[in-house]
Amino acid sequence: MTEASWGDAAKTPTINWRMSASLENVERGDGDMAEVTSLEGAVRAWLELDLHHRTAAILTPERPLQLDGIVIESFTGDRIALLSERLPAQEAQQG
Repeated sequence: MTEASWGDAAKTPTINWRMSASLENVERGDGDMAEVTSLEGAVRAWLELDLHHRTAAILTPERPLQLDGIVIESFTGDRIALLSERLPAQEAQQG
């Protein structure tokens, strides 16, 4: 008989950074329009916001994510920051 073991990989499966995601409650121009981009793009955009906008922002991926064993449908504040710590390294920009 074999025992199942639940390691850290089971708590946080590989994140698909290319899936669609929306970043909401962030002022853009004259309105408060959601930005729809990749999950990676939305998290990187959140990192560039000032504290006021970071606090108000809501990030919603196209599918719920599992982080540290918890399934999350939408991210705010500290949870977006936690997600940002897992971002893949940015490729060097060519110029």
